[in-house]
Amino acid sequence: MVEVADPRAGRRSRRKQHSDAPRASVRPTNYRKLRNPFPPLTVFSEDRVQAIHETSMRVLQELGLKILLPEAFDLFEKAGAMVDRDTQMVRIGREIIEDALASAPKSIPMIAGAPHRNLLFELGTLAIQTGGGAPHLTDLVRGRRPGSLSDYTEIVKLTQSYDVLHMQNPAIEPQDVPINIRHLKVTNLQLSLSDKIPFVFARSSGQTHDVFEMIRMARGLSEDEFSQASRCFTIINTNSPRQIDIPMAQGLIDFARAGQVSIVTPFCLAGAMAPITVAGALTLSHAESMAGIALTQLAKKGAPVCYGSFISNVDMKSGAPAFGTPEQVKASLASGQMARLLGLPWRNSAGSAANINDAQAANENTMAAWGAMMAGCTVMVHGAGWLEGGLTVSLEKLITDLEVMQMLAELCVPVPADDIAIGFETIKEVAPGGHFFAAGQTMDNFTTAFYEPLVADWNNFGTWTDRGSLTASDRATKIWQRTLNEFKPPPMDKGLKQELQAFVDRRIAEGGAFPVS
Repeated sequence: MVEVADPRAGRRSRRKQHSDAPRASVRPTNYRKLRNPFPPLTVFSEDRVQAIHETSMRVLQELGLKILLPEAFDLFEKAGAMVDRDTQMVRIGREIIEDALASAPKSIPMIAGAPHRNLLFELGTLAIQTGGGAPHLTDLVRGRRPGSLSDYTEIVKLTQSYDVLHMQNPAIEPQDVPINIRHLKVTNLQLSLSDKIPFVFARSSGQTHDVFEMIRMARGLSEDEFSQASRCFTIINTNSPRQIDIPMAQGLIDFARAGQVSIVTPFCLAGAMAPITVAGALTLSHAESMAGIALTQLAKKGAPVCYGSFISNVDMKSGAPAFGTPEQVKASLASGQMARLLGLPWRNSAGSAANINDAQAANENTMAAWGAMMAGCTVMVHGAGWLEGGLTVSLEKLITDLEVMQMLAELCVPVPADDIAIGFETIKEVAPGGHFFAAGQTMDNFTTAFYEPLVADWNNFGTWTDRGSLTASDRATKIWQRTLNEFKPPPMDKGLKQELQAFVDRRIAEGGAFPVS
């Protein structure tokens, strides 16, 4: 039997890198400000898109939404909506919605703690986040556990460390911190360990205003400077079907008046909180999102706001949420059609219902992420780490998902097609039956030509076995451990940091602020 030499061995020996460690590639990358180069895919014809939009308008005008916050109820009534104070139902006319859509900005500059972290929310841009909102965190070293402040600290550091993650977010809930002071501690971590755009929970006006003050302090801004630009964001989930609760309605108002971004995102699971058809779930979601957008514009005309959609289906045998399904992908593509009809930047999601970081988890997250990208979403939430339908964030999955997110980012990079790239002279250089390993173009570019994987192991079976037969999850463990060990926070003015800490200490001593319900 003739042993065939692996032609990749020479390249590997030149790299002299181990597959279980993060690769320090010399290849230049810039994942900080992405633009999606692909024309969005579609599901529905233009006449069906218009029919869904018109039916959503009918839902708002004829059926209405239940609005639980009196102030929001009053704003709709003042604008001319039909209200029923006994049932708290608000029926919103077309004129209110159309005026709101006309005044909502189509492009939103997002100002971070450092200029190179600034983002632009508009159709065609792409920003990616980790999985968010989970009560648990898991990893192969310490196992699955309720989220703690220490766990949250690690997520903030990991998010700061990778450019393809563009914003901080509420990855896990630190359940060892009382809810009345949790917002103070998690925001302090975001601002002191990261220069990326921070996330703010909209749980009460007291908590929201605390966090706004903290961001103002950390960035060295006056109150006017803070309110004149968008410097943070929140996610607003309606209570599907057709209800906006007190904290979510209050958040829409508070963020609008402060000039900060609300991403209005109904969470519609087809067959459970929404009709079982993709078109029906989209119709409900579209109506609810437009209602939330309208409330922001009634609170402050021109307030920055994003359209949002998170539609998937349930397992009809158990009622459990399912993600990364064909139905989720179709709903994402259709949601992009609705967002483009409105002209607004918008949010979509990846995600997985798998219980561990296995092939199911990878398949589901990749399918959902691909659907979100091909739909043209502006913000992709749950891009890395999300397990159990949002009950857990996995550190290993966060790293293995980053591989996919970086590949998506690579697809946003222009592909050279000049005469040198087309390569007639290079083709001429190599005789028939030869190889291009020693070609001049190859030798000039072999260290920078191709994407350098974060987790993937391209070694042959023998080398992989000699190095311990490590799985992708095993390698991911080593990567997140090394990333945390080597983490260095971005520079922050010492005086501002002290002022921020003094504010946190004072508000904790005063009892913080409780959420509302």
